[in-house]
Amino acid sequence: MDPLLYLAGLVVMFLLWIKVKGLDYVIIHQRWIFVCLFLLPLSVIFDVYYYVRAWLIFKMCSAPKLHDQRVRDIQRQVREWRKEGGKTYMCTGRPGWLTVSLRVGKYKKTHKNIMINMMDILEVDTKRQVVRVEPLANMGQVTALLNSIGWTLPVLPELDDLTVGGLVMGTGIESSSHIYGLFQHICVAYELVLADGSLVRCTEEENSDLFHAVPWSCGTLGFLVAAEIKIVPAKPWVKLHYEPVRGLENICKRFTEVSENKQNTFVEGIQYTLDTAVIMTGTLTDHAEPDKINRIGLYFKPWFFKHVEGYLKGDYSGVEYIPLRHYYHRHTRSIFWELQDIIPFGNNPVFRWFFGWMVPPKISLLKLTQGETIRQLYEQHHVVQDMLIPMKHLQAAITRFHQDIDVYPLWLCPFLLPPGRGMVHPKGQEEELYVDIGAYGEPKVKHFEAKASTRQLEKFVRDVHGFQMLYADVYMGREEFWEMFDGQLYHRLREELGCNEAFPEVYNKICKSARH
Repeated sequence: MDPLLYLAGLVVMFLLWIKVKGLDYVIIHQRWIFVCLFLLPLSVIFDVYYYVRAWLIFKMCSAPKLHDQRVRDIQRQVREWRKEGGKTYMCTGRPGWLTVSLRVGKYKKTHKNIMINMMDILEVDTKRQVVRVEPLANMGQVTALLNSIGWTLPVLPELDDLTVGGLVMGTGIESSSHIYGLFQHICVAYELVLADGSLVRCTEEENSDLFHAVPWSCGTLGFLVAAEIKIVPAKPWVKLHYEPVRGLENICKRFTEVSENKQNTFVEGIQYTLDTAVIMTGTLTDHAEPDKINRIGLYFKPWFFKHVEGYLKGDYSGVEYIPLRHYYHRHTRSIFWELQDIIPFGNNPVFRWFFGWMVPPKISLLKLTQGETIRQLYEQHHVVQDMLIPMKHLQAAITRFHQDIDVYPLWLCPFLLPPGRGMVHPKGQEEELYVDIGAYGEPKVKHFEAKASTRQLEKFVRDVHGFQMLYADVYMGREEFWEMFDGQLYHRLREELGCNEAFPEVYNKICKSARH
């Protein structure tokens, strides 16, 4: 009984401490306590439920039949909205805190919420080499299923909780994008319920304009109910080469070289300071050298970005063989490097061994419990941005990031941007190599001010004909926004499809004033 009494005493003291300090104080100043005691266990329960559910539905082959019923229900809701006079805009009824995006849109409270409960993998067609999925199926589900039957997506964005709908209506990228492009470029068909309640399918040949306009539209042209995505044969291992590079000019030159080399299946860079980085290149392989295997996804392993930093500190190159699914989700456990600000000791070996199996906490739960004070602190003292820059401007872009925000590490991910007529395409008619520069963390510059500093970055990105990912805070005005993005096709289709009365314009949906 003594250990139980001791434990009970600790619990009572802990609860009294919370009562004295106040729950807000604990959540703000000792957030790791709340995360470790409550959010990590809840996150495990969430994951187990959704993975078991997805597996059972796929094995029972019930998803296609249920899918048709759910589509009809969405059509019914839209037609009811029209019968009622369509007095407000429509949006999905999914709570804003469930999304991976850091924002929680105010519009959810004022728009007509259309309930879309569609989170299943519908079909894997290995003959056509496509997988058909519902919009709320996430990357964790997709990799678990496809890898188990020997297939994968050509572009598989990093975090487990990223959904197909978010990646289609927004965008997605991975270290294979220098070959295949963005997530939208591996999609071959979309199925949408439009503002009049009709169901349409669009491809490169059928309803082609709508097919090109859907990516980056953020759900303002219709409700996505299914997508068909290319799949390719998978191999069990990724042979990954780590190369530390010093000097900004050398980093940019080397990164461009490996990104242009299509023999590299995967290319990624992590920049730790202005003048130091590790560049990684990988290829798929059927066999691994036993003494070089690193199952980096195991819960007790060091966080990936810390593991990579070891090559920089030791100033040596290296080669490892990583299981394919471990590689795809290599940044998931540490949410890139964001988790170190939430659980400062999270990469400690003791913590990893005893509690690493529960990591990471769900981003949605972190948002739900952050409160207004933490939200404001994050907004003013934290940066989460992905800027897509032409590769030829990489050195100038990194220098600008250093001057304006000084956030490290930076994530460097190359991608091929083909010509097109949607919102995002190169300035000319030729495909162009771009790079995603991801900045996630606390700015170190003394003069940082969220709005002013972000607007400086946004102006630089516009000037070099780059693009800003729309999940993050956007401070641009309307004219500046449409200077960055090509709205010609988008606006024409909104007029033709009756979207102006049914959905907000994309700028009004994602701009800072529309968010909490």
